[in-house]
Amino acid sequence: MQTDVKKCLSCDKAIQGRVDKKFCDDYCRNTYNNQLKAFSNNLIRNINNALKKNRNILLSLLADNGDTVKTTREKLLKMGFQFKYTTHTYTNKKGNVYGYCYDYGYLELDNDWFLIVKIREPS
Repeated sequence: MQTDVKKCLSCDKAIQGRVDKKFCDDYCRNTYNNQLKAFSNNLIRNINNALKKNRNILLSLLADNGDTVKTTREKLLKMGFQFKYTTHTYTNKKGNVYGYCYDYGYLELDNDWFLIVKIREPS
């Protein structure tokens, strides 16, 4: 009677133990699963980095200027701001739509000018 030898899905070594075992050890199991998720994890990491960078750019513009400041699209782009990455939007009563990166936001004004704002803390 010949039995089929099961092999590890990660390293192809023969597996001993339970019938339903798929990996020879925890290292191979972790390696296999990390490789499956690598693309998704890299995508999420890159988006989170872009959001953080956008937030830091808005923060740096507001740092010494109080609650609001105006700037140009050109300046934002030179600093590396990516308009396609926002965490959420807010529409005020007048119908103006603010784009936010966490707690800092921007409102597009006329002639490629932008108003930079920070979410107010509740009193």
